[in-house]
This record gives sequence, structure tokens and C-alpha cells, in this order.
Amino acid sequence: MLNKISYCIHLLIFICFFSTSTLAQTSEQKALEAKRERLQKEIKEINRLLFAEKKEKGNVLDQMEALDKRINVRQELIRVTNQQSNLLNRQINVNIRSISKLREDLKILRDDYANLIQKSYQNKSQSNRLMFLLSAENFFQAFKRLQYMEQYAKHRKKQGEDIIKKADELATLNRDLVLQRKTKEQLLAENKKVKANLFNEIESQKNLLRSIRQNETKYTAAIAQKQKEARKIDRAIERLIKSAIVSTNKKAGKSSSTKFVLTPEAKLVANNFSANKGKLIWPVEKGVKSQGYGVYSDKLYPGIKHRNNGVTIATDQGSKARAIFEGEVIAIISVPGGSRGVTIKHGNYISTYYNLSNVYVKKGDKVVVKEVLGDINTNRFDGTTKLKFYLYQDSNRLNPEDWIYQL
Repeated sequence: MLNKISYCIHLLIFICFFSTSTLAQTSEQKALEAKRERLQKEIKEINRLLFAEKKEKGNVLDQMEALDKRINVRQELIRVTNQQSNLLNRQINVNIRSISKLREDLKILRDDYANLIQKSYQNKSQSNRLMFLLSAENFFQAFKRLQYMEQYAKHRKKQGEDIIKKADELATLNRDLVLQRKTKEQLLAENKKVKANLFNEIESQKNLLRSIRQNETKYTAAIAQKQKEARKIDRAIERLIKSAIVSTNKKAGKSSSTKFVLTPEAKLVANNFSANKGKLIWPVEKGVKSQGYGVYSDKLYPGIKHRNNGVTIATDQGSKARAIFEGEVIAIISVPGGSRGVTIKHGNYISTYYNLSNVYVKKGDKVVVKEVLGDINTNRFDGTTKLKFYLYQDSNRLNPEDWIYQL
């Protein structure tokens, strides 16, 4: 009796542990699958927006950046797919152990059931059951024997039901195992294809590097020109922000030139903006980040550093820039020899949308989230359509990737 109780306790612990482990793994698998799908979508967007046939004539810097972006995303996809495969391996091993345990349980149940049936067969006649009742020494004993016979019949029925239940569980686990192995094979096949593409892209990058080395002067001149343009835009934006701070504070009778003095209404907007950190919408309806925030080394000459004070987003031709949050337009940027931009104040936060061909708003306009600000310019030489997006708190630069959802 004690052995049977101990067996039941151990079985219950095993079932609870298995259920919890399975739920955790299922949740992790779903998260990995969602991430894998997002990376696959990002690769498609990179191919569509940065590698379309019409863009093959783009300058060598853009080609290098686009290749580097795609290589990095493919490497991340391989890593996530490997994680999925390893998780499936663990799930398969758990299922194999569970199947083995269920088979043992099923054998015990069937053996017990066979013994019950054998005993029932030996005592199956009505006369035997009647004699068993009539041979009782008193009425109370006869009543107990009748109860025993009913419990025995119920126990036999339950044993049969348990066998069916365990057999169903075993069949389900076997089906799951087949599906898991099939999914693992698909993941491995996909990873093999992604690795082949990655190898081809790395080779393309090497070939591009070789061609650059043959035209080193042209390449370094292109770098210098790009850095000059970036500095010109950065200076124009920061000059406008400082001017807006001084102008706003002057109206409020304050003299600070580095921070906005906020009215109660502006403070509310700023607090709401801050509360949405990591959840703000993209400044375009759809696109892909082609260059991130910060300082990074040149792929060919690591000693050369590139700086991006915002993020660059590639999108479709004809796309519009849109406000990421409610606010007030404080400046329209127009860089000589360059494109136009819109700067919006959200309390003491500033968002800037640069590289616009047409602007639909003017200084002083109140805008709402998703309001269209202007048309994003398409480069007439390489056909790319890119928005340069910047974010500041007062006069301090912020990394937009920390604020925009999944940027």
C-alpha cells in the first residue's frame, strides 16, 4: 500500500514538473519564433529597399553600409534559429523521457487490469457472488461485502479508463515528437540556406573592398564629403534648437540657453513623452533602419570613425515623414545645397525629420501623433529614399533606438 502511495506521489511530482517545464519552453519557443519572423521580414525589407536593381549604382559607401546591415541581420537570424533548434532538442529529449515513463505506467496499468479481469472471470458466475453474500456471518458483514463488490466494479472501470487516457497521452506525445523533429529539420535546412547566403554576402563585401582599395582616393574623398554633409546638418539642427530654447525662455522671462523652462502644459507633454520611452511610433509608416546611432569604425579603414547623431531609415519612394508624438513645430530646416527638415518640440524633447523634398507644416503649427509632415526625398542618382531622424532632450542628443519601438 505504501509503495503504491509513494508511486502516485512521484508520478504527480513528475507530471507537475513536466507541465511547468513544457509551458516555459512553449513560451520561449513562441518568443524565438516571433523574433525569427521579425528578422526574416527585416531581411526582405533590406533587400527591397537597399538592394533593388535601380540602386546598384549607389555610391560605394552606401553599398558597404547596406551589405554590412544585411550581414549583421543574417548573423542574428542564424543565432536565433540555432536557439530554436537547441530548445527543440531539449523538448524532444523531454518528450522521449515522458514517452518512456508513460509506456512504463501503461504496462503497469495493463498488468493490473489483466489481473482484475482474470479474477473477475474466476468469480463471474451469479451463484458465486450470491454465495459470497449469503455466507456472511451477519447483515453488517453482508452489506460490507456488497459495498466491496461495487467498489471492485468501479475500480475495474476506472482502470480501463486510465488505460485509455494514458494511451491517448502517449499517442499525443508521439505525434508531438514527430512534429518537433520535422520542425527541427526545417530549421536546420533554413539555417543552411541562410549560411549559404551569408557566405555569398561576405564574399561580395570582400570583392567590394578590393574594388575600393583600387580607388582609395575616390573612397576617402567620398567619406570626407559624407562627413562634411553630416556635420553641416548636425550644426544646423543644434543651432535651431539652441535658438528655440533662448526664444522660448525669453518669453517666459528666463535666461537659460541650454534647457527649456516648461509651462505646466509643456511639462505634461514632456512627462507623457518620457512615459512612452521604447514605445514611440516610427517616423515613417514602414521601412528599415539602414544606419544606427553613434560612432562606428569604417569597414575598410578602422582608424576612420563615422558618427551618426540620429538614425537613418530607408523607406519606399513617395513615403511621408510623420510626427512620432504630439507637439509644436519650432523650426523648418533648410540646409544650403541639401534637403529640408522639420523640428518639433514635445515639452523639452525635440524630434527632427530631415531629408524632405516637400514640407506640409509651418513654424508654430500644433501637430498630433502620426500627422504627415512632408515627403521624404528620393536620391536621383541611386534611387534610395531615406529619412534622417534625430532626437534631443533640451540640447542633449538622445539615441532614437532607445525611444522608438523596435527601431
